[in-house]
Amino acid sequence: MAHDGIVLEVDAVSKSFGALAALSKVSFAVRQGQVFSVIGPNGAGKSTLFNVISGLHVPTVGRVRFRGREIAGLAPEAINRLGIAKTFQITNIFPEISVFENVRVAAQSRARESGRLASLWRLPDVEPGTAELLRAFGLAAKRDELAESLSHGEQRYLEICLALATEPTLLLLDEPTAGMTPGETKEATALIRRIAAARGLTVLLIEHDMSVVMGISDRIAVLHFGEKIAEGAPEQIRNDPQVIEAYLGPPEA
Repeated sequence: MAHDGIVLEVDAVSKSFGALAALSKVSFAVRQGQVFSVIGPNGAGKSTLFNVISGLHVPTVGRVRFRGREIAGLAPEAINRLGIAKTFQITNIFPEISVFENVRVAAQSRARESGRLASLWRLPDVEPGTAELLRAFGLAAKRDELAESLSHGEQRYLEICLALATEPTLLLLDEPTAGMTPGETKEATALIRRIAAARGLTVLLIEHDMSVVMGISDRIAVLHFGEKIAEGAPEQIRNDPQVIEAYLGPPEA
């Protein structure tokens, strides 16, 4: 169960790389079922924050709790097994195997037997769920095609399928609509929201497209030079003077 309804708690997290402070005392909480977005200009610390949450970086200072449990310092695979899955800015799939096999291998990573070589080939229990995910993302007709043959938008969908196949409680999406056409972006936004609601997922999202952020988010946190400068509902963020200045620069004299 989530601790008091909170799935993820980032508590005064700082991360430095030598003299560079990438994050400085960032705090927020994500509640069960929310779509919570983290936005900010390039270099704001968004990807560093995701890397801290997913275990790729250990915070210099501060705590990260998932469902009330401290996870800072755990290995990425251990964090994934607790129920956190992540997609990446750069599409991260297995290009030389089929679309279906991509998702099936991801699903099998959650099984007890996944450490056995044989399990890469035969775990029939995961196949219905794999087929269901491909149908949900419009990829069923391409299940036997190599992943590398998919369009960019379809590859982004496939990567989300891989993350969902691990049955996460919390899904971290790092710019899921990057490189998509406007039509694909609109479709992806609606699909993410619908599937999150259907599965009871909590979503933490990094996204540059403000139309996506404002259309999908329940709550938004804004980073600027590694610090959180605002947090609130979409309409609050849209009208926040600090946020406007961070994105657009100070008004001309």
